[in-house]
Amino acid sequence: MSAPGAVLTRRPVGGGGDCGHPDPGRPRFGSLLSQIALVVICAGYTTGASLGWGSPELALFMGDFGLSAAALTAAVSCFLYGRAHRGSARPAWLLFAFSSFMASAGNAVWGWYEVVLRTEVPDSSIADLFFLLFAPPAIVGLLVLAKKPVTRAGWVCLALDAWLIGGSLLTLSWSLALARTAHFQNEPVAQAALSLAYPLLDIVLVSMVLVLHFRRSQANRSATNTAIAALALTVLCDALFTSPLLRENYASGQLLDAGWFAGSLLLAYAPWGVRRVPDSPVAPRGQGLHSRPVAGSLAALTPYLAAAVCTLGILYNVVEGRRVDRVVVLTGCTVVLALVVRQGIMLLDNIALTHELAQKENHFRSLVQGSSDVIMIAAPNGILRYVSPAASGVYGRDAEELIGSELASLIHPEDLGAVVHEVRRFLAVSPADEPTTRIECRFRSGHAGTSRSGGASRAEAGGGAESGGGWLNVESTVNRHQGGLIFNSRDVTERVRLQAQLQHNAEHDPLTDLPNRALFTRRVRQALSGRRASDPGTAVLFIDLDGFKGVNDRLGHQAGDDLLVQAARRLHDSVRAGDTAARLGGDEFAALILGDGGRDQAARRKQVQEIADRLRLTLSRPYRVDGGNEVRVAASIGVAFAEPGIEAGDLLRNADLAMYRAKAAGKDRVELYAPQMQAEVVRRTELAARLRTALHDGEFALLHQPVVDLATGRISAVSAQARWRSAQGILFTPAEYLRVTDDSERTAELGRWLLEEAVEQAAERAGIGHRTPVTIRLSARRLLDRSLPLGSIESLLTRHGLPSGSLIVELADSDSRIPLDDLEQRLVTLRRLGVRIALDGFGSGHVAINALRRLPVDILKLDRGLVEGVVESARLRKITRGVLRIADDLGMQTVAEGVDVPEQVVALRAMGCTHAQGMAFSGPLDEYRLRRALVRDEYPLPGAVPVRVGNRPPFRSNNETPVPPT
Repeated sequence: MSAPGAVLTRRPVGGGGDCGHPDPGRPRFGSLLSQIALVVICAGYTTGASLGWGSPELALFMGDFGLSAAALTAAVSCFLYGRAHRGSARPAWLLFAFSSFMASAGNAVWGWYEVVLRTEVPDSSIADLFFLLFAPPAIVGLLVLAKKPVTRAGWVCLALDAWLIGGSLLTLSWSLALARTAHFQNEPVAQAALSLAYPLLDIVLVSMVLVLHFRRSQANRSATNTAIAALALTVLCDALFTSPLLRENYASGQLLDAGWFAGSLLLAYAPWGVRRVPDSPVAPRGQGLHSRPVAGSLAALTPYLAAAVCTLGILYNVVEGRRVDRVVVLTGCTVVLALVVRQGIMLLDNIALTHELAQKENHFRSLVQGSSDVIMIAAPNGILRYVSPAASGVYGRDAEELIGSELASLIHPEDLGAVVHEVRRFLAVSPADEPTTRIECRFRSGHAGTSRSGGASRAEAGGGAESGGGWLNVESTVNRHQGGLIFNSRDVTERVRLQAQLQHNAEHDPLTDLPNRALFTRRVRQALSGRRASDPGTAVLFIDLDGFKGVNDRLGHQAGDDLLVQAARRLHDSVRAGDTAARLGGDEFAALILGDGGRDQAARRKQVQEIADRLRLTLSRPYRVDGGNEVRVAASIGVAFAEPGIEAGDLLRNADLAMYRAKAAGKDRVELYAPQMQAEVVRRTELAARLRTALHDGEFALLHQPVVDLATGRISAVSAQARWRSAQGILFTPAEYLRVTDDSERTAELGRWLLEEAVEQAAERAGIGHRTPVTIRLSARRLLDRSLPLGSIESLLTRHGLPSGSLIVELADSDSRIPLDDLEQRLVTLRRLGVRIALDGFGSGHVAINALRRLPVDILKLDRGLVEGVVESARLRKITRGVLRIADDLGMQTVAEGVDVPEQVVALRAMGCTHAQGMAFSGPLDEYRLRRALVRDEYPLPGAVPVRVGNRPPFRSNNETPVPPT
């Protein structure tokens, strides 16, 4: 037997009633006690009636008032139940209460004559009226409890069934006893009618009992059955009492009264003591499969049984040699006529039902055959008993081919265990709690490796293909069906493929198809858990491409994307199969190098560093982009090794810190993470946080360093420099505090403060006679920044009244990305305001020659690299001399920056340098010391005699006609 077949034939765990819920078919304890009490009382009454109650007086009392008390109990019970419970059955119980009350009153009147008056009961008395009123309410109550027909034909059939039963019983009863009762001589008509009324009403009541037994409503069925049984017992006793033989010898308190007594108590017990079933019960599996057909068969045989009883009545008269009574003939004819009419109605009804059933079958067949879903029915042993025709279009296999095969043979072996587990769980749950379940698995296909849409099946969706076909992803809704299962299946292969593609897109970079940051982080987390948790050989490499932004700026983003794709391919090909290469974003990549389980940590670190070096060389090779352009980028790589207990986020952060250390140390190198890197980051972060508020808290101060004329020793200008003295008393230079912040807005704010403060102090010094120009260092990018418009410098000079030529702007950088046309236009505008221009750091940038050729420069400042070794290096002296000759030929003054020793002063002056600044003369001075130096206005020159040159300006401009500020 297949695995699903074994599951389907297995009974649910718990057996239905052993899971904490009482069995619906098991009577409650209180109901069981009521039943025992009922049986004991009825048995006691029957025993007393059999033994004659010990005395005639007690027998009369129990036979009259005992029956009256039992009937009154039934009346009160049915009345209270009908009053307390509202519903469709309420009128029936109230009618049963009235019927029982009539029986109680009739027995009470009977006892009044026999027990109280000690006389015989008259042939016609008020007791007979009460007894006659017992049957009609009971008959109407049974009609209320009956299942109402929904059509007029149904009502006609109900009436015909009642007459078939009643007429048959009337025929038989008339033949046996009622004919003699009807032909009594010398008997009043009223007495004869009364004698016939009892059996006729009993016949009607029996007919309703038998008819309604097969037409009872499902609501409160147990109580209805008990009430029918009570009335049936009462009618049986009435029929026996009607018999002339028993009636002539009847006396109160005999055994016949025990039947009436039991019927009354059973009716009293019916609404309360019997378990009530919900209106829509869920039948347990297997239950009801045989009871309904038996009940339906008995209901169908009722007309024929009635006709048979009628025939027996006529045959009885013939056998006894009696003349057939006209009543029997008339009744028999009406019974036969009713049977013929009923059969005609049933025939028409069957024809209509057959036509309706055919239409529904055609409709169902059209739905099943036209549906794109496949419907399969699996027997309890797991064999497919039915497969809809849609299987050929969905699975590529004919339905006839699948019928008779095992369900397990069609499911992918990797999915079979999960399917069996889900089916077992589903069958163990109550159908009311979970009527259906949903199962998704791979199903064998006959499309030879292709899906229904015609595309080739992928390994992600199909799990691989076998000879003769592939696998489809199928989603099935499963229902129970006669111990087996119904599968409503649909092909969801395309949906699964789309989900897999969306998952892939969510975890991979769209440009390079490498894992993105989220997937890389998850794999790092997996590498740090499980059996690799204690392997310190696992390492993470963070990679940044140096110079990539320049490629984007020069050649465009298309060339940059091409470079990233090639770099990703090189990175992917350089790592092992079990390792992971990823793109984190922009030009940042990462690699996860899994440990080999070795214990030699030094060897492992050396091995990973060699891998990183090879990777750096691989990524630094030239790239062919944008139709053949060859570009080069370098790679800065940071390496961090796993440690016991480290988290994935911490490991990634360590590798990132190491990568930034590699960039800060000169780029194109590999750096291993060290714990002090984290401390440096913390320090820089704290410093950057304090820097954000330092300017507003007044912690910045402006210092000035004198620029000395090497011919006279006089101060030709002062260079404004900002210093930050923090609240902790630490003095930071610009190189220290600007390196820790990436806040361009804060840097711009600091530049504006420096410009305003320097101009204001220069104006104050000019007001007291010190008209020494002030030099302010600004970057070319800041000069073109919209936050520093032209009007701001003009208004600043005008507001403070600074004389023309008193402001010198040092161009601080030579970024090749700065458009020289815009910069030239801006500098020309500044020179028209009387601002002179100095080119800072000449000799260090590749754009210096272009700057000299294009920009309106007045002063040339030598880079520190040309000054520091000018004394020791003859080669450097030649280079510096050449630069100074170029400046002299262009008519520019020169300033040597960073002149710290007298030997440098002598060498520079000998080579023709005109000005210098540095510790050889003075360091940065505050405003008080600066004014003292300006009063003195002379610094001694090593190895030279001071030469005074009148009052000429310390710096002359290339502009022959300077324009003062307007």
